[in-house]
Amino acid sequence: MLEASRTVHAQTQIFWNKRDFPESTGAPLLMAACQTTLWRWISGILGVTCLSLMAILGTILRTYSCNISCQERWIGYQCNCYFISNESKSWNESRDSCASQKSTLLQMHSGDELHFMKRNPYFYWIGVTYSAAHGALVWLNGSAVSQDLFPRFKIKNPEKCIGYSPSGYVLEKHCWEKFQFICKQQLT
Repeated sequence: MLEASRTVHAQTQIFWNKRDFPESTGAPLLMAACQTTLWRWISGILGVTCLSLMAILGTILRTYSCNISCQERWIGYQCNCYFISNESKSWNESRDSCASQKSTLLQMHSGDELHFMKRNPYFYWIGVTYSAAHGALVWLNGSAVSQDLFPRFKIKNPEKCIGYSPSGYVLEKHCWEKFQFICKQQLT
């Protein structure tokens, strides 16, 4: 097997050896031209593909991103700014603290909104209250809380406030109890 491989290699070398093809036939020149043309085609195709992908990426980034400029100690995520407090306050104090920073206690539109905090086990005050007129939970702006947002949660005592954990859990606590809180500034 090794001998056969050497023989094939030797024959290939002889075949492509320049002395077997006089300059007048132009065979080596033709082969070099074909290789150059092939590489030019490949380079051209890869270049066009690269430019196309860059244009697509630019369009996607312009469409789905926003220029977030949050205050110091705030986190920018999905075109919003979030403040996660280090200090504990009552629900009313938390609401007022957010208002003093031109924001509101967290009002969520989906369970994935706080995806960046998914593994956080702590509970925080959020901007949910019980509306006796609606007989349901509502956000501070008066809009209804989607049933899909807290599917397993049923309020037992409308006098209590809602604590939320980014890991997906909800609990009701006395509003005077001290918890950390999350403020949200909507930029869009």
